[in-house]
Amino acid sequence: MSAEIRKSSDEHTTNDNPKQPKLTGQECISHNTTDPSTTSSQAQPKDHWTHSAYNSSASFVPKLTSEIVQWLDAQPNDVILDLGCGDGVLTAQIANSCTRVDAFDASSNLIGSARSSYGTLPNADWYVVDCRYLEEKGEIQEGQYNKVFSNAALHWILRDPFTRMSVLRGAYKALQPGGEFVFEMGGAGNVADVHTALLAALVHQGGSIEQAREACPWYFPSEQLMKSMLEEVGFKVEKSKLEYRPTELTGGLEAWVRLMGAQFLEVLPTDEKKEAVVKEVCDVLKTVLTHEEDGTMWLGYVRLRVAARK
Repeated sequence: MSAEIRKSSDEHTTNDNPKQPKLTGQECISHNTTDPSTTSSQAQPKDHWTHSAYNSSASFVPKLTSEIVQWLDAQPNDVILDLGCGDGVLTAQIANSCTRVDAFDASSNLIGSARSSYGTLPNADWYVVDCRYLEEKGEIQEGQYNKVFSNAALHWILRDPFTRMSVLRGAYKALQPGGEFVFEMGGAGNVADVHTALLAALVHQGGSIEQAREACPWYFPSEQLMKSMLEEVGFKVEKSKLEYRPTELTGGLEAWVRLMGAQFLEVLPTDEKKEAVVKEVCDVLKTVLTHEEDGTMWLGYVRLRVAARK
């Protein structure tokens, strides 16, 4: 993969010469989540994601995006950076409306799926990048994009307190003056039902509450806290919205817990204990989440949407 990156923001304005940024180092950037001084030479964190598991238990994620896509309002001259693109379903949709999309995700499995499904798109490129380190590692150059977008990914990317503000500074740096950062993520109270059940189940298997909390892979800020962090790095928040959106688990609760809660389970020493946690969570939440009239199960999703300008 070429290390050349075009620097002029002028070339982002037409379809005649779409920008083709290239990563300046390794295609796959990996860091330890607990030490801000670590380097990309360390082992890549375990990739919990596969296209089949994601499609089975979380296929609703790219489908429930009508409002955030409206906020993005992709235009023919837009050059967009997508942070945490997953398997590329929504990214491909956005690519139909703009000059170019560069899609980043830390999961090599999901990027592989995106390339397999959408690799023929002439205006989309797919990169394995740990988005926590955009600012530090320089994968993008200042002013490369006029929009930065993220859907259902920042609550994973921002989990690490050591790199949280750096991610936001990286998004700011990536934008041209006047550019927009538009995203949707889990907000305060998101999936509180299953989150609580997972914490309790881990403690019941012998861990401390502190260990259970540390295992949590998510960060769900309040609307006001998110606005404050964005303003701290220079953004002007133009609109934001915190919405309670109960979401049907079309793939079932167990599959959701195994995929989305994989990092909770990973801290347990035996498969027996992991299975005990999955069983307890599903047993405890069965009547809480199930609609009696039709047997469907619904999680208490809370979505935080923000549009901010550089």
